[in-house]
Amino acid sequence: MSEPAVDTTTVLDRYECRACGYVYEPEKGDDRRDIASGVPFTELPINWRCPVCSANKKAFTNVGPAGTASGFKENLGYGLGVNTLTPGQKNILIFGTLALGFLFFISLYGLH
Repeated sequence: MSEPAVDTTTVLDRYECRACGYVYEPEKGDDRRDIASGVPFTELPINWRCPVCSANKKAFTNVGPAGTASGFKENLGYGLGVNTLTPGQKNILIFGTLALGFLFFISLYGLH
């Protein structure tokens, strides 16, 4: 049985299980169920189930491609520009700010 040809130039959407939070990432596939990398969620077998909680495909919701800004598209224009950041960029902003605040707090001990 030959593997189907998969177009890797398009960005594939990830799907999250609403029951347990498992995210199916097409770039990684599913090693537990012998699903090759690059297989879109819509092309998974009808009897495919969540590898964590065994929920069926209907329990999954589209969360978009990896590295995109999270949230509803209508809300990305609001806020101080933070809504357009990817989750990784938001982590850097949050934890970087906390580290900077901690350094300022510790520097107060140097004052006489």
